[in-house]
Amino acid sequence: MTSQHAILTAEAHRNLRIRTDRAAALGDAQMCCITVPTEFRAVQSEYPILFRLNDTRDRFTAFAMFGFENGENLYLVGGRWDARYRPLAMDIQPFLIGGAPDGEGAKQVHVDLASPRIATGDEGARVFDELGQPTPYLEQVAEQLGALDEGYRASAGFFAALQRHDLLEPFTLEVTLDDGSSNRLVGFHIIDEDKLAALDGKALAELNAAGHLMPIYMAIASLAHLGDLVARRNRRIAHG
Repeated sequence: MTSQHAILTAEAHRNLRIRTDRAAALGDAQMCCITVPTEFRAVQSEYPILFRLNDTRDRFTAFAMFGFENGENLYLVGGRWDARYRPLAMDIQPFLIGGAPDGEGAKQVHVDLASPRIATGDEGARVFDELGQPTPYLEQVAEQLGALDEGYRASAGFFAALQRHDLLEPFTLEVTLDDGSSNRLVGFHIIDEDKLAALDGKALAELNAAGHLMPIYMAIASLAHLGDLVARRNRRIAHG
């Protein structure tokens, strides 16, 4: 689907409403979404966190995982999102943050007017009230956008530290499901726990002082949810 981004304004979007329910048809059928180190504590309570190199192999990105293949979100169950926390990158849709091409100046809230979340009629959450003021819903979205943008900009130092200490290792997961079929996750990385354990006190202190040690441990802890993904996939198979 082609995006149609526009700067959000009360003048142009006074009557805009957003569908906040969760469904594949609304764009929730995603295998994963980006997450940032400042969000890892919340994300690790529900989802595995894996890392992947970009196409030019010069930058890592962190992902909260929802499934094993494109279009599969195992947290969509019976028309609802079956988790206590939803990652910021999913929760803010169809909004995004924008600014000047040089990255300077104030950031602005943009909206994708081509998103299936754009509501019609009286359904959905209002973005502006009758006076053209932001509703509590929009205020929450703006706060989430700011948190995600700040976390993304701060993540460069985190990933630089991981690469400096060679703390990321390639990861492949192969599982055999209850029906005999196989599922694989390939092309990702995880924290190398042996190399982390081998760091000396000075390196650990530096990581801790920079605020990197906590998200490292959160990413490691999140891997316990890989088993949850397998269980969710088996339940989906069992229920057709």
